[in-house]
Amino acid sequence: MPERMTTHFEIADRILAGPHGPLRVRSYMPASPTGHGVVWAHGGAFAGGDLDMPEADWVSRAFAERGITVVSVEYRLAPLPSDWAESLNTPAREGVQYPIAHDEVVFAFRWAVESGLATGPWAIGGASAGGNLATGAALRLEGEREAVPALAVLAYPTLHAVQDAPDAALRALLDADPDADRFGPGIVLGMYENYLGGAVDDADIYALPGTATPAQLAGFPATIMINSEADELRVSGEAFARALADAGVEIDVSSEPDTTHGHLNRPDEAAATASIDRFAARIQGLTL
Repeated sequence: MPERMTTHFEIADRILAGPHGPLRVRSYMPASPTGHGVVWAHGGAFAGGDLDMPEADWVSRAFAERGITVVSVEYRLAPLPSDWAESLNTPAREGVQYPIAHDEVVFAFRWAVESGLATGPWAIGGASAGGNLATGAALRLEGEREAVPALAVLAYPTLHAVQDAPDAALRALLDADPDADRFGPGIVLGMYENYLGGAVDDADIYALPGTATPAQLAGFPATIMINSEADELRVSGEAFARALADAGVEIDVSSEPDTTHGHLNRPDEAAATASIDRFAARIQGLTL
């Protein structure tokens, strides 16, 4: 269990006996903990990302600096197809498909609650595809009535394989910044087909949380969601937020101004810290 000390928190990697083999998690233990904890899943289209990327490590450090204990999950990744790999200038590779990553995030949350790392309450959260994994895990944990998260913390999540078209205002933002216009219908559908290993038609709500009905969402935890402003995936997040409101779930949804998708992965931008501040304040507002 390699450990690293910083001025304000301790970092430790742990290998757990996960549901599909060894599962690495990284814990961030504040020197002055508030008692609150969050289990965090990074993004990467289900097929990329790791515990060292800013969206995992910087986010976790930022929470820990604010007294929140973090368990960051190195869930197994979906395949990286050759066309994706070429665009990223990295080798293609094999991977796993649903429900492997979902199971691992569920397992990591249960482990965190029982770990003694924080007294709780525990939130569950993630960014982009990690927001999907966190949402699906929260749905399953609530349905199974054990180790239920007290809060869902979602950063620009993707929750639908097929989402509505952006409205005129969002379309104008995307047209003004072609580099931000990266999540059209074909790209999003292909991402989910790669994650699922086939067609999306028969996927369950744990894989596609945006398809959950109000009745299925009735017990979902209170949620804070911050989307990126110029991001077509914002359509998915906002649709899910409306579904939560219709189900009577407490939901705080907003967009971080002047941002494109993945702004937590760019900590040099002031918007990343602004979002973390709001997330942390909501987590710390949970009753101990």
